[in-house]
Amino acid sequence: MADVPLNDLSRQSQSLEGELRAALGSVLTSGWYVLGPQHDAFEQEFAAATGAAHCIGVGNGTDALELALLSVGCRPGDEVVTAANASMYTATAALKAGLTPRFADVDPATLLLTAATVEPVLTPRTRAVVVTHLYGRLADVGPLRDLCRAAGVALVEDCAQAAGARDGDRPAGSLADVAAFSFFPTKNLGALGDGGAVVTDDPDRAQLVRSLRQYGWSSKYTVSLPNGRNSRLDEIQAAALRIKLPHLDAWNARRREIVGRYAEALGDGVRRMVHGADVDSTAYVGHLAVMVTETREADRAALTEAGIRTDVHYPVPDHRQPVLAAANAAVSLPVTERAAEQVLTLPCFAEMTDDEIGRVCDVLRKL
Repeated sequence: MADVPLNDLSRQSQSLEGELRAALGSVLTSGWYVLGPQHDAFEQEFAAATGAAHCIGVGNGTDALELALLSVGCRPGDEVVTAANASMYTATAALKAGLTPRFADVDPATLLLTAATVEPVLTPRTRAVVVTHLYGRLADVGPLRDLCRAAGVALVEDCAQAAGARDGDRPAGSLADVAAFSFFPTKNLGALGDGGAVVTDDPDRAQLVRSLRQYGWSSKYTVSLPNGRNSRLDEIQAAALRIKLPHLDAWNARRREIVGRYAEALGDGVRRMVHGADVDSTAYVGHLAVMVTETREADRAALTEAGIRTDVHYPVPDHRQPVLAAANAAVSLPVTERAAEQVLTLPCFAEMTDDEIGRVCDVLRKL
């Protein structure tokens, strides 16, 4: 019997093969491969999907985060407050922009930043807070937004794991000053390679990001802004994303269903799905199915023995990463540190079969 994969990207591509081949074929014959009609159409369609006035396609999610931070006025030496349980992506973007990451702990139930965990970490040097919608669950942005406004601090959404999530009628990407998305192939809305986007309602911020993604040009071949780079969403990725975007809500619903079945299988024991109580809410899109367990290695071994692939998202908190450990030696984040020892990711992707889900559930019931 074949193993149950953690993810299988080929299944989605096979289900859309005809549409994808036709779209990619049209790009090949067009002779326009960067910043062309597919890119422009995707920017318009994704802006509409996120409820934002402007979408700027870029090369990857990390560039999107860095450009989002630059767009809200962050400058070298400024501090950026973020969570330490999301694998260095925001910290990497901050460091690349010459900023200093500062880490807040997370809520023990959701593993997300809250206004209560962020407020003690703010300093006069804080220029921005980046809130990551971890594992596909929207953070409680309203109180964070109020806190940041009162402190004169920008709020940036990291929506890499939350494409399609909604807080009522407000989609992920519309809840803060600016938002960053990743279209890495494993994301809920994944390209056929790297890709990302910045979305915002502010026209000046959007224009700044458009300039910075293309060398800092004010006009062709005229570089007027520092911190420019070459970071563009190419036509092939844009064409693929346009095919996939209309399917996003259905895929997200299937992911929620999978996590719900896992939560039901675990019952009310000592193990729990991190967002198992959110499976009836569109504020959660099931990007990762993460279980918290005090016996992770034993549980992982039991799943492996049954042919079920697992992973850990994420094993090393940012403040304990070698590149940052010395500067953060005095930082204590007990919830984050405990989670790093207890989280275990189970298979979750929209194309999973009912039989595969059932096999995972059978093991979970026996743990």
